[in-house]
Amino acid sequence: MTLPRALDFLAVPERFMAVSTWLAPALGALAAALIVAGLWTGASAPPDYQQVDTVLIMFIHVPAAWLSMFGYICLAGASFLSLIFRHALADAAAKACAPLGAGFTALALATGSLWGRPMWGAWWVWDARLTSVLVLLLFYLGYIALRASIEDEGRAGRAAAILALVGAINLPIVHFSVNWWNTLHQGASVFRPGGPTLALVYLIPLLLMALGYMAAFGSLWLVRIRAELWRRRARVLSLQAAGR
Repeated sequence: MTLPRALDFLAVPERFMAVSTWLAPALGALAAALIVAGLWTGASAPPDYQQVDTVLIMFIHVPAAWLSMFGYICLAGASFLSLIFRHALADAAAKACAPLGAGFTALALATGSLWGRPMWGAWWVWDARLTSVLVLLLFYLGYIALRASIEDEGRAGRAAAILALVGAINLPIVHFSVNWWNTLHQGASVFRPGGPTLALVYLIPLLLMALGYMAAFGSLWLVRIRAELWRRRARVLSLQAAGR
């Protein structure tokens, strides 16, 4: 099958390399500016009347939790394109995405534990949201391990893509876990019908951090895709030089 016209850019790795040459550092600079602004405004926010200064962990934890899900959406999307259209750039994008998503998910779990200890009195509870995010991390790690365990790159990519698509079933569970089961986590306070319930003094730094995380993810993803494409080109050239 061929890619839809709207996704023609994926069929031209040279075009991707040309665009990513300037887009990756631009996103990196934007990420640095947004994160610095987010940390500055977050540190200036007053203590919460219930959580006191512990509320500051929110500015690190919540964007990481959002990015853990967004990263898996990107992984599943790239895996779908790779599996259906058999395109090398989509496969490279999926492979490059998994470690980034795993990193954000691990950060969300670690900061959530730090936040939960003073709020809930425990580092970890088998809460519906916590458990489903842990499962998300296991899918990321399983994807990485599966690719590394199969020597043939084509077979590894197809097997890992299937695993990534199966793991996408967990995304709505993560998102709706606070509504479907009893959980210690509060419901949505930003993206909800009727608008955010957070005060602006907390909402602004939170959104700045989220945008900064998003830009950082985009920059790092582009860099990793470029590195993966260069690695594959070098492998092809080495095999050609060896006469295989």
